[in-house]
Amino acid sequence: MEGKKKIYVVGLGPGGALNMTHRAYEVLEASDVIVGYTVYIELIREVFSHKTLLATGMKQEVERCKVAREEALSGKIVAMVCSGDPGVYGMAGIMYEVTTSYSEIDIEVVPGVTAACSGAAILGAPLIHDFVVMSLSDLLTPWEIIEKRIRLAAQADFVICFYNPSSKKRQDYLEKACNLIMAHRSPDTVSGYVKHIGREGEQYEILSLKALAKTQVDMFTTVIVGNSETQQINGKMVTPRGYAKRYEF
Repeated sequence: MEGKKKIYVVGLGPGGALNMTHRAYEVLEASDVIVGYTVYIELIREVFSHKTLLATGMKQEVERCKVAREEALSGKIVAMVCSGDPGVYGMAGIMYEVTTSYSEIDIEVVPGVTAACSGAAILGAPLIHDFVVMSLSDLLTPWEIIEKRIRLAAQADFVICFYNPSSKKRQDYLEKACNLIMAHRSPDTVSGYVKHIGREGEQYEILSLKALAKTQVDMFTTVIVGNSETQQINGKMVTPRGYAKRYEF
């Protein structure tokens, strides 16, 4: 588009360059400037050290988008990076909001593998049937709304995937969420978590919902609570879709 300025909003997937899509790599290579949260810039610094890399800290999402906006207005091709998928608790939405009054800027979202999918792959196949994804962070969403959504998802017997399950200020939020679910689901429900997906220190565990409630996790952990039919098969977490009821194996 002639006269348009360009910002790509790029999902890096769970880790560094190895886990991004080929399209994401091509876009970053074509960009003049790459902007992102400090942790994510460090994940790709070695591969894209020949680019201008601009980083901001945690809770500076708006400032980050403003930096990308100004770089684009100056005529540079800009990539705003985030982990996972930029449209799933990522930077795509806020990038559109920050550029509302700048019709000369063209934004293109480049998808990546979100933590629900990459975490599920490590645990086994827990998301084969209907599931919901929600964040336990109440920084932008009141806890009352989060609690309501947890209750309804538990009642509907969805597999539930939690992002941002805990932090220094929210150490008991996962426990509170598990207790809400146990009001509608067995304490023995098969559950699991993965820490540092695709990065150094990656680890996972499959355990009961009751045990999960007492487990310490952090912001870099993805938690999946199974539904009433989720089971362990050869040490992995699997939610049957119903094939066994319909076909002989």
